Amino acid sequence: MDLVGRNGSPLPADSEAPSSRGSAFSGSVAVLRVALGTFWIAFQIYILFSPQAPLVERPLHLTLAATLLILWMPLKGKRGGLFPRLADAALVLSAMGTGAYYLVSSARLTERMEGVDPVLPVDILFGLLCLAILFEGVRRSVGWQLLGVLIGFLAYGFLGAWMPGWLRFSGFGLHDAIEILTLSLNGILGITTGTSVQFVFYFILFGAVYGSIGGGRLIIDIGLWLTGAHSGGSAKAAVVSSSLMGSITGSAVANVAGTGVFTIPLMRRAGYSADMAGAMEAIASTGGQLMPPIMGVAAFVMAEMIQVDYGRIALAGLLPALAFYAALFLSVDLRARKTGVGTLSENELVAQPPIVPRLHLLFPPVLLVGLLVAGHSATYAAVLASLGCVAVSFVTREGRLVGHTLVECIETATRQACQVAVPIAAIGIIIAVAIQSNLALKFSTELIAGSGSSIGAMALIVLGCIVMGMGLPTVAAYLIGAILFVPALKDLGIEELPAHFFVMYYCVLSMVTPPVALASYAAAGISGGSAIKTSMNAFRLGLVCFLIPFAFAFDPRLLGQGDLLGIAAAGLALLLGTAGWAVALVGYWLRPLRASERLLTGSAAAAAICLPFGAAPWAWATGILALAGLWLVLSPGTNGSSGRE
Repeated sequence: MDLVGRNGSPLPADSEAPSSRGSAFSGSVAVLRVALGTFWIAFQIYILFSPQAPLVERPLHLTLAATLLILWMPLKGKRGGLFPRLADAALVLSAMGTGAYYLVSSARLTERMEGVDPVLPVDILFGLLCLAILFEGVRRSVGWQLLGVLIGFLAYGFLGAWMPGWLRFSGFGLHDAIEILTLSLNGILGITTGTSVQFVFYFILFGAVYGSIGGGRLIIDIGLWLTGAHSGGSAKAAVVSSSLMGSITGSAVANVAGTGVFTIPLMRRAGYSADMAGAMEAIASTGGQLMPPIMGVAAFVMAEMIQVDYGRIALAGLLPALAFYAALFLSVDLRARKTGVGTLSENELVAQPPIVPRLHLLFPPVLLVGLLVAGHSATYAAVLASLGCVAVSFVTREGRLVGHTLVECIETATRQACQVAVPIAAIGIIIAVAIQSNLALKFSTELIAGSGSSIGAMALIVLGCIVMGMGLPTVAAYLIGAILFVPALKDLGIEELPAHFFVMYYCVLSMVTPPVALASYAAAGISGGSAIKTSMNAFRLGLVCFLIPFAFAFDPRLLGQGDLLGIAAAGLALLLGTAGWAVALVGYWLRPLRASERLLTGSAAAAAICLPFGAAPWAWATGILALAGLWLVLSPGTNGSSGRE
């Protein structure tokens, strides 16, 4: 989930992290990685049946993640260099020592009263050590962007008394900082780490196990089988397979890495340029973070922040995600008809491996969805689905999850989990400082006062989410956005759940928004195209989805709030509006459209999307959209053009 390297490059599930190549690792370190990874998985399964106090579970989870992160992403240096080895060894020992400190002190830390009991020197020592390890882990796994934000918030906490105007607050000293950030459930051991312990780890484990038994390739082949023979079939296969795979991986960049290595070459052979092929895979993979049942890490954090069952979040995300992919699918189809590019040859389709002998691999995701729909907890569903993966792997001799395949699965799961757990734990610093300083309420008041209108404030929030998402993992951008922007949206009259979804959607879409678009950069690395051109093309393709958050912000029925008939009607209306928006953006419907036709259709469609279903302005907008459609069908025009996309 949001698995990226230090420069935004993908870390595929079936490859080593880039920084792990070279002499920094010996065979003994590889064995240590597997041993610690196995212990981590065993620990997570143990606390399912025997839950421990939060100040036992969370520190051990975090220190295991930090230790493995250091082992997987060592310092780079000269071949055989002594300093990188010593530095990594010191960090590993420090992380293990910190875990031992929390384990030995767990009873005292659990019983102590915050603000009353003293902060001991040993608490300060290991608190500072924990923060230092966390910062270095963030630098290695995400890069300087998030680390800079963390340092900025921490500095604001210490310097609050010297801040100007509405930014001023009393600030805190070293003892207060250590107590808040490392000795309580308000800082790095707070809601973000709790989410990683309780939900994220198990879903990453499921994704790794499912990929190890061949489930990912099956999903790609199913997408190709469903759409490959149709107009623009290569790009449609990318949309379908990326939506299905993304709902399991929950990461745009990892999804690009996992599916793009198959779909991008297919699109290239079907006539798409390198830039367009990468762009289509990037936007299709980005939507996976919005597609139930798994979505992305941000969805699990959202469930914890607003204290609702994760199944409710997944259900709420269903209609907007369907509208996202339906609009994208229509956009791909119209582009293919307009340009004549993208259809696969018969030879390409025949060359695909047969699907029927592998249909048993669909059992685990079907089981996962069934358990979530039946009302079981997300963790329970993920664990049983993982066990289902192990069971179905024994259907065929070559697919069995044993030996080398099992070791690779353990490595993949724990590598991905540590690269998620460390950054989102660090974001607890931002949450703690924002709460202590009351920054969210102050920022909300200033934002509304400075924007002049509700639409103006929402436009600024959209811009803020996209800017924050440039170079940051989605969950980091979402958490910062939720702290700063959700209170402002609620002050504008938007309900809590739509407000959180609004922020999350634009943080997700930042993955394809120039100039820094991690999913687009990853896709360009596979396609061999220009990163900037790929980003621009992905942004153009994604414009069809940029209005959807306004739809559910103004009409909560789209998030499953209300009666069933009203929800269904609002959903159909959203599909109609996004279809019209796609037609206007592509400029094609049975024939190429004139500028005036595109303007009329786009304006009516945008109004139909953004206005609440059933309102008088909505009826006018959809009436105009219907008339525009009739006009386009009956008006004479030229046939579609062809050319390389």
